[in-house]
Amino acid sequence: MVVRSEEPAGIAVGKAARPPVKERLLRVATRLFARHGFEGTSVQDIVDAAGVTKGAMYHYYDSKDDLLYEVYHKLLTMQTGHLEAIAAGPGTAEERLRAAAVDVVQTSLDNLDDMIVFFRSLHMLPADKQAQVRTERRAYQDKFRALVDEGVAAGTFRGDVPSDVVVHYFLSVVNQLGSWYHPDGQLSPTQVGELFTELLIGGLRA
Repeated sequence: MVVRSEEPAGIAVGKAARPPVKERLLRVATRLFARHGFEGTSVQDIVDAAGVTKGAMYHYYDSKDDLLYEVYHKLLTMQTGHLEAIAAGPGTAEERLRAAAVDVVQTSLDNLDDMIVFFRSLHMLPADKQAQVRTERRAYQDKFRALVDEGVAAGTFRGDVPSDVVVHYFLSVVNQLGSWYHPDGQLSPTQVGELFTELLIGGLRA
């Protein structure tokens, strides 16, 4: 029997504290969407796995679509925050671009279920939610491209390839990680990030 709980966020149940309900719903939905697909996962599947009622879910999310959007929004928000800190930090344009490239690969692989959902299910969002995701993605891409442009202006990077092409190429490769990477493989997320970054920087050097 599934024991459903609607405890207030942050309240421990039994001997071990459980994640807050909102966070638990998102974690469970992400895992189920990655395993079974968005269409193959019902609201009942989500609430059963999270151990809550549908009423508890609808307190935090209006629909399954809202959960799917939040999968994208959460990862993009985190990665954008990291990129802003790196871009504003010390170091040359090459050093900061290197740090940003490693970060986006590593955080993507550290959140592999999110990446799998991102790759498979973005087109299933309603049009207004898709537009929100695209706006957030463009904001990230613009900040990433600014680092490439800075390196070109400094004479560190070649200027014969448009920075838009560079950024779309690199981030498209990153977006495909969920289709082939396995956590039990030979390479760690950090190692993959370093290899991808070396290919990026090596191709950009003037």
